[in-house]
Amino acid sequence: MSNNINNLATTISANNSSNNRTGSWFEKMAEAWGAALDKQADNIVTQSEQLVDGAETPQQITRLSAESMRMGFLSNSAHTSINSVGTSLETLARKQ
Repeated sequence: MSNNINNLATTISANNSSNNRTGSWFEKMAEAWGAALDKQADNIVTQSEQLVDGAETPQQITRLSAESMRMGFLSNSAHTSINSVGTSLETLARKQ
């Protein structure tokens, strides 16, 4: 799990340094979550292709299941963090 968080932090800093487009940190966070989800989807596709090639061993099936569960975790985490920050920003805007 900490590896995924480190990857997300790396993605955020890479987006900040390489992206000339102006945008809020909230947009950058959403873009970083999107990039992390894209990367995880690529991992799932890679695992799936190995199954299609005939490597239908319990180990391969278990790895695919684990990658799918990780995708669900990342997706839920992305939704929760974006929703929480959005709600906080909305509350902050109302108080000003």
